[in-house]
Amino acid sequence: MPKWLRVYLSGVLMGMADVVPGVSGGTIAFIVGVYDRLINALSGVNKASLAMLFQGDVKGLWRHFDGTFLVSLGAGVVTSIFLLAGLITHLLATYPSYLWSFFFGLILASAYFLINQITGFSWRHFGGLAVGAAVGAGLSLLVPTQVNTSYVMVFFSGMIAICAMILPGISGSFLLLMLGMYGFILSAIKTLDFAVICIFAVGALIGLLTFSKVLHYLLNHVRSMTLSFLTGVMLGALVKVWPWKVTDSWSVIGDKKLPLEEHLVLPWSLPDFYWITDFLLPFVFAFIGFLSVILISYIFLRNSTNSNN
Repeated sequence: MPKWLRVYLSGVLMGMADVVPGVSGGTIAFIVGVYDRLINALSGVNKASLAMLFQGDVKGLWRHFDGTFLVSLGAGVVTSIFLLAGLITHLLATYPSYLWSFFFGLILASAYFLINQITGFSWRHFGGLAVGAAVGAGLSLLVPTQVNTSYVMVFFSGMIAICAMILPGISGSFLLLMLGMYGFILSAIKTLDFAVICIFAVGALIGLLTFSKVLHYLLNHVRSMTLSFLTGVMLGALVKVWPWKVTDSWSVIGDKKLPLEEHLVLPWSLPDFYWITDFLLPFVFAFIGFLSVILISYIFLRNSTNSNN
């Protein structure tokens, strides 16, 4: 597989994750082995890059920011978001338990993958994991608010969401949902509202370039503790993607009816429980999600190893 195609497909997978509340594109980047390269490229704003900018050294800037990598990855993310925005909202409205089951399996396998990246796991790391899990569960239990969808709010939503999207374990889509901006932004993408899309993108770009430097520092200096905390956040987010829920109130966004407030139940506590559709099939989809992460990490990391040899 050509290097650019592997990077592009990595972006496609990240875009798929970023569309869904509860799943992080940063987690997928970690799984497919491009995360460190992504953070290194994004954190390249420094005196050297500014000097090259003022000197008009385009080739130097391109190499400094790993331009080919960023463009290939970004193209994959954008492709996936535009192609899947409508499909994901349809599946969430039509087959919610099966889709959430699939993502439950994805997150479980992703957490397992990240824990394996922590060398010398100790009680200190376990403490970071526990704190992260509490934060993730607390965020997941927040009730979405509804804010004014002004251009200013669209800009800040882009900044906030992109910071979460590059963090393994924290979903940018989920934070948009908490802000009450998820449906609005998704509708703008589906209807090609370029004003909203451009303002959101500018906010995302500024947030990306600033926050990536913080993350770059943390991963270089306290990598294991950072990964422990983020893995805990991911496990806490399982509360959000628990497949068996009873909806207490609904939110109507355009022609879509989405759940607003829910409470979690065991599968056999569902109204009109039927074990095949309400237990067996969700379990199967969760298992498929788990295997998908294992398969993706095996294919992409093996390709990466082979290309480096």
